[in-house]
Amino acid sequence: MWQELALAFCLMLVIEGIIPFVAPQRWRHLLRTIEQIDDGTLRAVGLASMLVGTFALLIIN
Repeated sequence: MWQELALAFCLMLVIEGIIPFVAPQRWRHLLRTIEQIDDGTLRAVGLASMLVGTFALLIIN
């Protein structure tokens, strides 16, 4: 189990690094845009992301 968790974390780092590597200017613009979004909206997006990820894991397994 710990090996799969470590692999998932490494894959997340690779995926998270793609946009700043390929398009650093767009990444900066995205961060500025995110900074202006209120906390409630960010929490809703985070919750939706966690739920979609959990549901996808359930379907895959």
